[in-house]
Amino acid sequence: MDIFDKLKILTDAAKYDVACTSSGTARGPVDGGIGTACKYGICHSFSADGRCISLLKVLMSNVCAYNCSYCTNRSGNDVPRATFAPKELADLTINFYRRNYIEGLFLSSGVLGSPNNTTEQMVAALKILRHDYKFYGYIHAKAIPGTDDYLLHELGLLCDRMSINIEMPSAVSLTELAPDKTKNAILKPMRFIRDKVYEGKQLAICNGASKAVVARVPQFAPAGQGTQMIVGASPETDYSIVRLAEGLYNNYKLKRVFYSAYIPVVENSNLPTLDTKPPLLRENRLYQADWLMRVYGFKSNEILSDDAPMLNPYVDPKCNWAVNNPQFFPVDANKASYETLLRVPGIGLMSAKKIVAARRFSKLCFADLKKLGVVLKRAQYFLLCSGRAFEGLKINQSQIINSLLSRPALERFLGFKHGVQTSMFDVVDCDDGIKAITGQL
Repeated sequence: MDIFDKLKILTDAAKYDVACTSSGTARGPVDGGIGTACKYGICHSFSADGRCISLLKVLMSNVCAYNCSYCTNRSGNDVPRATFAPKELADLTINFYRRNYIEGLFLSSGVLGSPNNTTEQMVAALKILRHDYKFYGYIHAKAIPGTDDYLLHELGLLCDRMSINIEMPSAVSLTELAPDKTKNAILKPMRFIRDKVYEGKQLAICNGASKAVVARVPQFAPAGQGTQMIVGASPETDYSIVRLAEGLYNNYKLKRVFYSAYIPVVENSNLPTLDTKPPLLRENRLYQADWLMRVYGFKSNEILSDDAPMLNPYVDPKCNWAVNNPQFFPVDANKASYETLLRVPGIGLMSAKKIVAARRFSKLCFADLKKLGVVLKRAQYFLLCSGRAFEGLKINQSQIINSLLSRPALERFLGFKHGVQTSMFDVVDCDDGIKAITGQL
């Protein structure tokens, strides 16, 4: 099979991995311009300093010994199959890099015979890139559950970030939909990666090495690890999902949990039949709740509970929490702590920092807050400035909800509150629409 035919098959098979976002576009060279965009395989991720970087997102192979119900690459599915030889993949990556198409590689794979055999092929490809071609660009590798520790260690020394997909939000659903995988086979390598990343950081600290020396010593997955779970293919509630994410962050020190709205790419009696589009709004709300936990200091049981286990589709989680916890508000922008300001809808990380810095020199009014980036449409209901509320403002729950939502969305929200709404995934006519997956509120 021609290498570009393999590329087309194996990049298309990798598109359901949401650890980075596919470009989904094809654009040729333009006179006077530099660079091209390729629909197959070029995706975007973000560096620690906020730069958007292009990655080649590809599978080592879409041949898979496992038969996961939800996966297009499952062994029982009739799809074109292809496998890269390690040198083929390395040559392809370095040629793309030299042409300035990409800045790094995102590598995953189906289970080619066994987890160990698959990982050996991935390690061989990365060794060629790192050692033979001296490629020091970003590499994100997906570890295969069930791989032996010594191979995970080799893989971790060759890549910047590792991830292992937890797939399902519960062990019961994992057993039903992915019978070849087990909870322990996923969590065991997660623990191994966590411990190795920690050991590398501690070794550098204990030795008191300079940054220049540390940079020359191979580190194990210095960018940490992440995971992905599918939302909507199994019956778990949003509360169980955010609790699981919270546990993964606390116990396995993950950098990021990604949520993937279930897309019915194969037919199986164990999978739900979607009468509507994939639950993208639910996915978006989970990203927002995840952001609240990772960045704003919320606990999962503050966002949801057993009595209210699903995220409100018509109000974002931060606004929903604020409306349902009036005892915490209003807070004074000139006195509240940074952590308290972060809990105010309409105040984000940057605006909270600016408020804390600016009020050292003078008392702030609502006009000042607007200049500092505060979204007063939301924040005005939860803030005071030197003891004074926003001029002419009447604070009550119905007034707040009415201002946050357009009329059609308000009617749906009221139905949701009173148990009338039957589907969470209807089209929502919210003012803000569906935001990017960063989740910042």
